[in-house]
Amino acid sequence: MGLALKKPKDVPGRSWPAIVIGFFVAFGGILFGYDTGTISGIIAMDYWKALFTDGTRDANGDPDISASNTAAIVSILSAGTFFGSLSAAPFADFLGRRLALVGATIVFSFGVILQTAATAIPLFLAGRFFAGFGVGLVSALIPLYQSETAPKWIRGVIVGAYQLAITIGLLIAAVVDNATSKRNDTGSYRIPIAVQFAYAIILGSGMLFLPETPRYLVKRTRHDKAARSLGRLRRLNVDHPAIVQELNEIEANHKYELHLGKATYLDCFRGNIGKRLLTGCLLQALQQLTGVNFIFYYGTQYFKNSGITNPFVVQMITSAVNVASTLPGLYAIDKIGRRPLLLWGAVGMAVSQLLVAVLGTTTTSQDAAGNIIVHNVAAQKAGIAFICIFIFFFAATWGPIAWVVTGEIFPLKVRAKCLSMTTATNWLFNWAIAYSTPYLVKWGPGNANLQSKIFFIWFGCCFLCIAFVYFFIYETKGLTLEQIDELYDE
Repeated sequence: MGLALKKPKDVPGRSWPAIVIGFFVAFGGILFGYDTGTISGIIAMDYWKALFTDGTRDANGDPDISASNTAAIVSILSAGTFFGSLSAAPFADFLGRRLALVGATIVFSFGVILQTAATAIPLFLAGRFFAGFGVGLVSALIPLYQSETAPKWIRGVIVGAYQLAITIGLLIAAVVDNATSKRNDTGSYRIPIAVQFAYAIILGSGMLFLPETPRYLVKRTRHDKAARSLGRLRRLNVDHPAIVQELNEIEANHKYELHLGKATYLDCFRGNIGKRLLTGCLLQALQQLTGVNFIFYYGTQYFKNSGITNPFVVQMITSAVNVASTLPGLYAIDKIGRRPLLLWGAVGMAVSQLLVAVLGTTTTSQDAAGNIIVHNVAAQKAGIAFICIFIFFFAATWGPIAWVVTGEIFPLKVRAKCLSMTTATNWLFNWAIAYSTPYLVKWGPGNANLQSKIFFIWFGCCFLCIAFVYFFIYETKGLTLEQIDELYDE
């Protein structure tokens, strides 16, 4: 096996059009990652806290936001994404994958308008919800579109590129937050929020010029349009034997599925498809339970509490590590395979989280006012190093591969429905973590005040990931979506 990713000699036509289209659609991940990451810096900005304060004061007597409002502001995005991802299936099956993505960018832009205009918590919350609804639609529709258009030999890289775009979005968010954090006006938070318009315009306008997926057109019995779409993706005439053969395989598989019965949401929970749905939902739930979004939602505040003098810079560093680490993961998906990467990634994450937990809890304490006392700064810096190592293992394995696997394991007749539910599971656990973390970590009445001890929870979840991969994940490298369907049927 060579080191380079090369198109197999027996694959006719051109693969670059589908690859370019897949990578462009992955751009929507920037929208997802940026919107997720920017809130970490915004809620740590002094001007934002002074403007949006609910009367709460921190240990130094400065304006702050209560744990309940912090939880609501951060987590309501995830609540919106939960409902948005569930809505993706009817949108994708009625409007098509392409136009549904255009609609998602419009909903997202409306949420950005509300957040940019806000000077108080209620309107800010409404904007976060609508932006989240748009992100939820995008997060389910992009892997669906990519899976249905990508050549099988490089499908893992293309769908995984969505995760790379998410990490780039997180990095840009950290950079922009750092650049505006010292401003003493509304530009401190409005600039980072308003930047998102650019991402939505690029994705939405670009989708107007891209083809609909051949598999969606087959599902809608539009044979001629499906042939033209596939020919455009492969750069072959519609009557070329390779186009005819691939289209016949898609149609035959779809007809066989329909012969077994019409697809309803209830069918997604039955028999073999139910097992696949359980696999996809558990995979997405465990991806969140690794604790990665604790770092990107609350990392700036956590580093600040840990005695780090410039937490915004540390957040930029962790985001940069996230981007760089995703690249070798993309290469390995179609070279090494899904299963071994998920397995060893879980091992690496578990060890890293355990070391962060031990270093954090044994080298810090608190005074009576709840201020963190750091007894060993070198140990805290070592903890940050292990956080970066954890991010490397996550970004190279569980980050991209969760989207790849859930995008390819479902049959065509229920693919949109099942993929929307697995994505909704991801966002449900994302919301649970975002909402509960302030209560788990913060000092004060009614809070658990775990501080660094929360990393023991993430360690336990990473340990569960190891067992899950061993018992539930099959290897699907190099198979067509129809061959994966047969693999699960067996």
